[in-house]
Amino acid sequence: MKVFGRAVQTAIEKWLNRGKVIVVTGARQVGKTTMLKEMFDTADPSILWLNADETRVRTRLAELDIPALQTVVGNYKTVIIDEVQRIENAGLLLKLLVDNFKDVQFIATGSSALDISEKIVEPLTGRFLLFHLYPFALSEIYTNKSVFDIESKLPFHLVFGNYPDVFKQPTDAKILLKNLANQYLYKDVLVWKDIRKPQLLDNLLKLLSYQVGSEVSVHELAKQLKVSSETIETYIDLLEKSFVIYRLPAYSTNPRKEVSKMNKIFFWDNGIRNAVIGNYDDVSIRQDVGQLWENFIISERMKLNAWGDSDREAYFWRNYNQSEVDYVEKEVNKLTAFEMKWNTRKKYKVTKAFTNAYPNAETGVVTPLTFSSFCGF
Repeated sequence: MKVFGRAVQTAIEKWLNRGKVIVVTGARQVGKTTMLKEMFDTADPSILWLNADETRVRTRLAELDIPALQTVVGNYKTVIIDEVQRIENAGLLLKLLVDNFKDVQFIATGSSALDISEKIVEPLTGRFLLFHLYPFALSEIYTNKSVFDIESKLPFHLVFGNYPDVFKQPTDAKILLKNLANQYLYKDVLVWKDIRKPQLLDNLLKLLSYQVGSEVSVHELAKQLKVSSETIETYIDLLEKSFVIYRLPAYSTNPRKEVSKMNKIFFWDNGIRNAVIGNYDDVSIRQDVGQLWENFIISERMKLNAWGDSDREAYFWRNYNQSEVDYVEKEVNKLTAFEMKWNTRKKYKVTKAFTNAYPNAETGVVTPLTFSSFCGF
């Protein structure tokens, strides 16, 4: 099967053997272990692979005793620990390892920012570098294709997304997505601090799925689901830290005229969004194709900015007269506004309300015919 290079690999490789623990996070099934197996030869006798999903590994590594850890590390030069958040006191473990085995490169993967932030970040302060892996980006999987070729693939990605297994096995995409959503989507959220409301999570995600591209009112969500606003805020935060969704804030320099406190919520993967609502229909017959395009193309840009070590800040924009811009990027001394449009037969431009308010801003329209530079090609 063809191997796909991941953009974050270059950044990781720069920091190998420089005295830092490398921590790779990402949702389950995005390819963290596969990427590391491409970077490091599994047959190399100097590399130790440990899977913390295994009870034996968790038990041994929970012994925070240097002589006991020495029996595990041995003479290996690289130690890779998968799903490190499963280990009790994982952060303290990694701290002891990096402080006491100076000539060993330690690499850890984790599927939940919930556990990573609480168990690892604080104990490891100053001793680690964090890298995040997302589902495939178009620029990773179509490296040798022309833009014309990629255009024909867009309808598939709008419906089924970019998870590695889904892309590699397109004939089984629907089954794989259903399994991914049912088996993995809630796993990290539900075990976090004994949260046991899968039905509430499911209902919340469905509401968020239908509101992709629209501003989200926590108060209205709480009212519809008959729970408190605080509960909705907590669950949205958990879903964001589990890499299911992300928030896009409003851009404003004039709160009296522009929305400044609202967020839009997008899914990191279109396939997961469609699996939540059970809709795998072709884009040619869908009423939500505009939402699908906006979710997909903004997520592609977010991946590009993250992997490219960009200083771009991402927003949407709306004023109180209901004029709106889908996506706004702010850089030092530069502001750019984009409209996301699936229909290529009409001409679009960024609203005059925005260009009048920000006359120095650059503008653009991202369509299936103009997406390439926006996505890093």
